[in-house]
Amino acid sequence: MPTTTKKELIDRIAENTKTRRGLVKPVIQLFLDEIVREIASGNRLEFRDFGVFETKARAARKAQNPRTLEEVEVSARRAVKFKMGRLMRQKLNGRESCI
Repeated sequence: MPTTTKKELIDRIAENTKTRRGLVKPVIQLFLDEIVREIASGNRLEFRDFGVFETKARAARKAQNPRTLEEVEVSARRAVKFKMGRLMRQKLNGRESCI
């Protein structure tokens, strides 16, 4: 599975909008920074038809080191949960005519 980088996305957006890359890059970076800021604040972030980002609390637990079989403590933490929206789900399942 190929990987697409942020640079490649910026280049594509710049080309499709006929805008200079130097103008697109800070807008994309600001957008990503705002997503991180909202999630870090504990807010739910919803983009209609695309998906929802929210945080989920993970409880502290005991785990096992697979090499040494030693028991280790894993501290409590927050994780980001993403639930895809309707249009993304349809596109992933081969029904592109909805977009």
